[in-house]
Amino acid sequence: MKKVFGIIIISALVTNAQAQNPTPSMEDISYALGVLFAKNLQDQGLETISTAKMSEGLASQMKGDARLTPEQANQMVGEFMQTKQAESSAGYDAECQAFLAENAKKEGIQTTASGLQYRHETVGEGDAPTASSTVTVHYRGTLIDGTEFDSSYSRGEPISFPLGNVIPGWTEGLQLMKPGGKTFFYIPQNLAYGANPNPNGPIPPLAALIFEVELISVQ
Repeated sequence: MKKVFGIIIISALVTNAQAQNPTPSMEDISYALGVLFAKNLQDQGLETISTAKMSEGLASQMKGDARLTPEQANQMVGEFMQTKQAESSAGYDAECQAFLAENAKKEGIQTTASGLQYRHETVGEGDAPTASSTVTVHYRGTLIDGTEFDSSYSRGEPISFPLGNVIPGWTEGLQLMKPGGKTFFYIPQNLAYGANPNPNGPIPPLAALIFEVELISVQ
């Protein structure tokens, strides 16, 4: 929380210093800080927070008579956010499982023993890669709602990597392809990033992922 507050304060001062001339009053700065803090709360899904109680906490801390220490407040908020995240992740996991269950019924979808789903659009020809191969691919990754989170097409060039150094869904799935082929993969969370994706990235915890993959070559 201290880091978040620091970012808000710094960005508020820099933004106002650049955007306004002469220097804004402390009343203006105070209002701007409130706007930025509220935006931060909205971004974290805390729109229903009591602004009256938040103002009370702010005022009491500034006066030095807060009934919680900063450490206690930080622990309370941290535990609340962890619980909120767990509840949100559980709901999203159920949504992803429902999506995969319906997707498995569609024509052309095949499912492996691990739960990986795939559909060949173009089969390709030649030798399929092994888990120790290095492959070159073009790909596009989306969430189940169609939100794109990564794409070599957008970057304008394919990518090469050892097949053993990627998520299990890719390691297994690419071995089902042949050079020149294009396949759509529907990867359950346990074969993707599970509960621990990059915390600063676009993939939420427990997300099922969809990849469109073109296998260009195998080394």
